[in-house]
Amino acid sequence: MTLTARRLTLATLDRQLLLERKRLDVAEAVRQVCAVQAQAPASPYLALWNRVEGFVPEDLDAAFTDRRIVKATLMRITLHAVHADDYAPYHAAMVRSLRASRLYDRRYTSTELSEEDADTLLPRLAAFMAGPRTGADVEAEFTESLGADAHRLWWALRTYAPIQHTPTGGPWSFKLPNTYRASAVDPVDETKDAAAGVRRLLLSYLRAFGPASAPDFARFTLLGRPVITQALSELGDQVVRRVPGPARAALFDLPDATVPAEDTPAPPRLLPMWDSTLLAHALPGRVMPQEYRPLVVRRNGDMLPTLLVDGQVAGVWRATDGGLELTAFRKLDKAAWRGLTEEARKLAALLADRDPAPYSRYNHWWDKGIPGVESRTVESAS
Repeated sequence: MTLTARRLTLATLDRQLLLERKRLDVAEAVRQVCAVQAQAPASPYLALWNRVEGFVPEDLDAAFTDRRIVKATLMRITLHAVHADDYAPYHAAMVRSLRASRLYDRRYTSTELSEEDADTLLPRLAAFMAGPRTGADVEAEFTESLGADAHRLWWALRTYAPIQHTPTGGPWSFKLPNTYRASAVDPVDETKDAAAGVRRLLLSYLRAFGPASAPDFARFTLLGRPVITQALSELGDQVVRRVPGPARAALFDLPDATVPAEDTPAPPRLLPMWDSTLLAHALPGRVMPQEYRPLVVRRNGDMLPTLLVDGQVAGVWRATDGGLELTAFRKLDKAAWRGLTEEARKLAALLADRDPAPYSRYNHWWDKGIPGVESRTVESAS
């Protein structure tokens, strides 16, 4: 039986723990959903609040501090929070793309340093970053030998070298200036493990976002089609081919994975900025109506916090004094507003204890006008 668009959406929501919150350890929850977008410090917290029953922010603080969950540049050349055991294979999978994004860029090539020059400095960088260091620390360390080029060298290395962000306190564990430390990954070894890393990442992706196509995985990672095709071939019967869905592209999945029935209800959710659910599939995606994409994804790439109604993006939200402002792109019935209001009160209470305005720097998008049909302000439940 062909998988409908609705069932594919439900599969994504189910595997992302968005059909029903589960009582899980935060590190295990991050592993189950593959990775959590961490471009904004608050986003991993709000992503897990949507997914984990009884989520306690202090649990995530501790997981970052204990390095059971690590924050690093990975898929799509953006920051993600991942389970510590997944970091090495994920980085091995992505390192060639991360290298190319920087070492072939004019901002690096203009220094006249070669790829080999950057790679030669990796052991020195790892030794210097055995403990937490800021970017300014690193640049100062390399300025004596490289002069002004130290700035652009660090710009490249901080993207592809095996380094992780370290917690610096504040309401969401990470605040400026960013602080980094070297991981235990050996750059030489991971080059040999790249293919195995892609396979590991692909299996994790299907567990978290499948059934999915090769273009879907490419969208999530920015890996090239030949690399993905090779991984699918090497995985053999660890993946199965599903009946094509609405887009007609071949879909792949794990052999024991299930897909919810068509009539499964999808509860309301208030997703954080850049939630991975909106970035995991080839356009137009599974939860974002095409007509709303320009309202949610701004021209510079900012992806606003969204309202999910029956599994589809129906509006955006932002924090205001004492609560949340919900803006719907279409008319919603009383039941939808009731569900969103209940979620908003709980989220506003969580924010009040941590940071009442986690995305305030993005309020200019609302100042420029959000063409919603209806807006409501919801106060904290506490």
